[in-house]
Amino acid sequence: MAVDRQANQETYTFKSTGMRFDQVVSAEKRKILPTSVGIKTPVQIAENGDSFLVMNTSYADQVHDNLVNLIMTNHGERLAHPDFGANLMELSFEMATQSGQSEAINRISTTIARYMPYIVPITFEPIVERFDNKDIAKSGVKIVYSVPKLNVDRRSVEVIIFAAT
Repeated sequence: MAVDRQANQETYTFKSTGMRFDQVVSAEKRKILPTSVGIKTPVQIAENGDSFLVMNTSYADQVHDNLVNLIMTNHGERLAHPDFGANLMELSFEMATQSGQSEAINRISTTIARYMPYIVPITFEPIVERFDNKDIAKSGVKIVYSVPKLNVDRRSVEVIIFAAT
């Protein structure tokens, strides 16, 4: 019996057949969102529904967030850690003086060395603004830092404190 072959039959290569099932599954796993490393502050509800809260997805951003929270925290505000934080609120009216700035540098470097020793502070810049009534002060600090283990060369954080008498 003779087999009649049609002239319009195509020839396929094995490369044109697509991906195997295990390759498709592997590709889908790579499309998964980046791993969350911590909660971003201030705390916000996530819009996209992938997680409940907005999360930091890089270690550099999480370290930055943690440093801001460390500097803004005053002694006694953290349960079971009465000396946690830089305790800058009581220096808000003294930041305009050299001794107040020296004390702020000392407090910040002490608390960083104790709670975040992987951060290397580089520069400190005081921020002081007095208002007309002299009873309200806007003070703060700008710190440039690096994190050698994360290859973060220079990043800055600015913390502002408003105080009134």
